[in-house]
Amino acid sequence: MKQADLGLNLTTKRTRKREFLGEMERVVPWEALVALITPYAPQGKRGRPPFAVETMLRVHFMQQWFTLSDPAMEEALHDVPLFREFAGLTWDTAVPDETTILRFRRLLEEHKLAPQILALINELLSAKGLLLRTGTVVDATLIAAPSSTKNASGERDPQMKQSQKGNQWYFGMKAHIGVDADSGLVHTVRGTAGSVSDVVEANTLLHGEEIEAWGDAGYQGAAKRPDAKEGVRWNIAMRPGKRKLLDKSRLVDDLTDQLERIKASIRAKVEHPFRVIKRQFGHVKVRYRGLTKNTAQLHTLFALSNLWMARRTLMRTQG
Repeated sequence: MKQADLGLNLTTKRTRKREFLGEMERVVPWEALVALITPYAPQGKRGRPPFAVETMLRVHFMQQWFTLSDPAMEEALHDVPLFREFAGLTWDTAVPDETTILRFRRLLEEHKLAPQILALINELLSAKGLLLRTGTVVDATLIAAPSSTKNASGERDPQMKQSQKGNQWYFGMKAHIGVDADSGLVHTVRGTAGSVSDVVEANTLLHGEEIEAWGDAGYQGAAKRPDAKEGVRWNIAMRPGKRKLLDKSRLVDDLTDQLERIKASIRAKVEHPFRVIKRQFGHVKVRYRGLTKNTAQLHTLFALSNLWMARRTLMRTQG
């Protein structure tokens, strides 16, 4: 795609947004993603869409990176030169309005392209040797949803449910992920109501080629569930209460404690993509009503988090 000057090589101040977009410009496989989406894109009167697929994809990704709604994204394209440049828009061309941005997102949802975007990016990472297939770490995180009924329908989203964590109750959905035990990159994403127990989704988060799987104490019993996969050894954390009873003066208990520490160090890798989407990308609340739309967004977010986490290696391989 021939773009306007992105401003990435200018001598102006290298702001964090400029640095970030400069890095993502280099590591996102734009050509492959455009080829994936183009067959589903509507054609204009002369066989050309009103905006290039790559332009709309860049706009869509900026929404995920900077937590922008459709109206906010439209305004940002008018107000922020860097965003406009990154999208490949010159100052004498039209800007996608919020309806156009909405239609592109619905195109991705309708044709289930978000999971394919994650799969395509993971193929790239696998080809670079960044995704191994021998082990998976699973975990889930709560994504809050508005609990207020002061909206057009007068009710909370019926697909969002309450979940208790410790003594605190939360309302929303859960993002369940399976990550590569070596790199911490996400290979599988599932979205459910907040009330769904973690262990219920445990085996759906495996890609089928691993021989080892890790999870925290909430995944006790994963190996005994009806959907358990043969040949996979689950390494589940001991429940905190039971671990506190260990006698560190006894050799067996001391070895057990050391084993738990090793398991915890492996499980810690699953926290990295959660940190990226929540802290780096700011995704702490659901943006839409219903699980389907929000799960599609999660696939995109975790695909982008994989690129962010692997960006330095990817840029090194580019020379």
